[in-house]
Amino acid sequence: MELRVLNYFLAVVREKSITGAAKALHVSQPTLSRQLMELEEEIGQTLMVRGNRHITLTDEGTLFFKRAEEIMSLVEKTRAEMSTANENMSGDVYIGAAETRGIKAVADAAKALQGDGCSIRYHIFSGNAADVTDRLDKGLIDFAIIVGAVPLQKYDSLRLPFKDRWGLIVRKDDALAARDGVGTDELRQIPLITSKQALDNEEFLSLFGIPSGELNVSATYNLVYNASVMVEEGLGAALALDGIINTGGESALRFVPLCPEVTTHLDFVWKRQRVFSKAAQSFLNKMTDLFS
Repeated sequence: MELRVLNYFLAVVREKSITGAAKALHVSQPTLSRQLMELEEEIGQTLMVRGNRHITLTDEGTLFFKRAEEIMSLVEKTRAEMSTANENMSGDVYIGAAETRGIKAVADAAKALQGDGCSIRYHIFSGNAADVTDRLDKGLIDFAIIVGAVPLQKYDSLRLPFKDRWGLIVRKDDALAARDGVGTDELRQIPLITSKQALDNEEFLSLFGIPSGELNVSATYNLVYNASVMVEEGLGAALALDGIINTGGESALRFVPLCPEVTTHLDFVWKRQRVFSKAAQSFLNKMTDLFS
């Protein structure tokens, strides 16, 4: 399977037609059609249905499109690493991070390397633990910052000297906004907007002592900004970490911590036996210097 043909396939999907893709790629339409047919024969699956005006992906084609994007992303990452292999302390570092104030650790290390004269570009992918560890496992990112309990057997890790505090994001006119804290036992009575990941892996039981099935969940989220908009619209209170959404000053929202306090730790992780670019290794060394 040639990378050139993968690029052809991706172009057809993005252009939604073989004609449009042929123009964008500067190849003839018959040549492109033949390459796609040979690709389908090679993998033994029909990837697309060719209509009069546009193509439609089959289920197998949708999966193949996702994998082809991941492969080409990894190829481009490798090319970038190789192009800077002979340069001193320059290149790209790819980091996946949950929404957490622990991203400050990344900023601190990056700033320190900048002061050392390094010329490194940082690419941050935001997502929950499942999102970032999936990309880490596939080699699409170098490092990840993980919030809370995640199995770390296949990773090397560095425990960061920060903890995130849990609480509720509520509207400023909500009666809860005037309180100093909310008891964890009260969560059963409050319409909650909560992390889907936490619901799926029973994190509620370990963190809050409450089975997720006993909660009044009005919505779930994987990025808390979207949850904050739902709070503003009156859908419920968002169970979230402190410091991610602005809840001070003129904000329409307030953060009310849980009582007794519930915190979660942060880990900086990378795949075991991973061979890093010079830039990524320099970043790892700086993180270790600052936080080990």
